[in-house]
Amino acid sequence: MVLVDTFVGTAYSTLHMRRRQQLPGRELTRRASTRQRRAAGLIVAAIVALLGGLWLLQHLGFDFGLLFGPCGMKQRTGLPCPTCGMTTCVLAFVRGEVLLAFYTQPAGAFLCTLLVGTAFFAFLTSGFGVYFSFFDRLVAELKIRYVVAGLLAILGAGWAVTLARAWAAQA
Repeated sequence: MVLVDTFVGTAYSTLHMRRRQQLPGRELTRRASTRQRRAAGLIVAAIVALLGGLWLLQHLGFDFGLLFGPCGMKQRTGLPCPTCGMTTCVLAFVRGEVLLAFYTQPAGAFLCTLLVGTAFFAFLTSGFGVYFSFFDRLVAELKIRYVVAGLLAILGAGWAVTLARAWAAQA
């Protein structure tokens, strides 16, 4: 009889501990609302349209050089500007040449990777109704100045790589 009581008490305490360790409202995922699913669907559609449109234009032979002329800074100083290679990088990324994209312009390839990751999570939300709870905290604590500072840091790091590559080629 004592053995049974000990076993039931142990089972209860283990189950009780598991429940207590899971903080309420801290689940990794939850069911997405209709509004969240629609917003995520729009995000997926926009990213797919952007990247797919670039891929299609590229395969149809569109000359992107008509939109973006040669870099004025590179013509004057011989050094690349912060966005030099961005078009080439994005086009390589949508062709599936991800390593070439990172080599050409690391900042552009990183931003394209963020876009693909965003599309993936948005697809899970819109298609399957899975909403990741960490988005609530991310959106609540997101400040525009941090986003701008992060984008500038990414762009600066990419520029540092392209400058180092240009200086190495000159030497």
